[in-house]
Amino acid sequence: MKAVIQRVKKSSVCAENRLVSQIGQGLLVLLGVSTDDRPPDADYLAGKIVHLRIFEDDKGKMNRSLIEANGEMMVVSQFTLFADCRKGRRPSFTDAASPEKAEEMYQYFIHKVASMGIAVKSGIFRSMMDVHLVNDGPVTIIIESR
Repeated sequence: MKAVIQRVKKSSVCAENRLVSQIGQGLLVLLGVSTDDRPPDADYLAGKIVHLRIFEDDKGKMNRSLIEANGEMMVVSQFTLFADCRKGRRPSFTDAASPEKAEEMYQYFIHKVASMGIAVKSGIFRSMMDVHLVNDGPVTIIIESR
């Protein structure tokens, strides 16, 4: 699994000209699932992201986790994180999981994060979405489960 994590002041997802979900301060997570990802990969990634100390403390130092900052998480499925652009000009997505597997792992990841006490919102799987965010920092981090 791959995740692009952005610390946000707020984020929202719209689809078909309607608001689907929104969060305040927290993390926007663009989540990609590969063909060989399993629940332990999602467990690792969820734990790493939730406990990552990237929120500022009262001294302005990145020293607090999402839990400590009482932040929310927006999770958006992003199969294009597994684009292979090494050959030609059209990306190959052979390393991305099938839609069925990806959705299963996506939902598993969301459930895992929620079980840690985080308020989690999401986009609509396999849907064209407009993702809006106000990046805080900006702070953008990429994490892989392997």
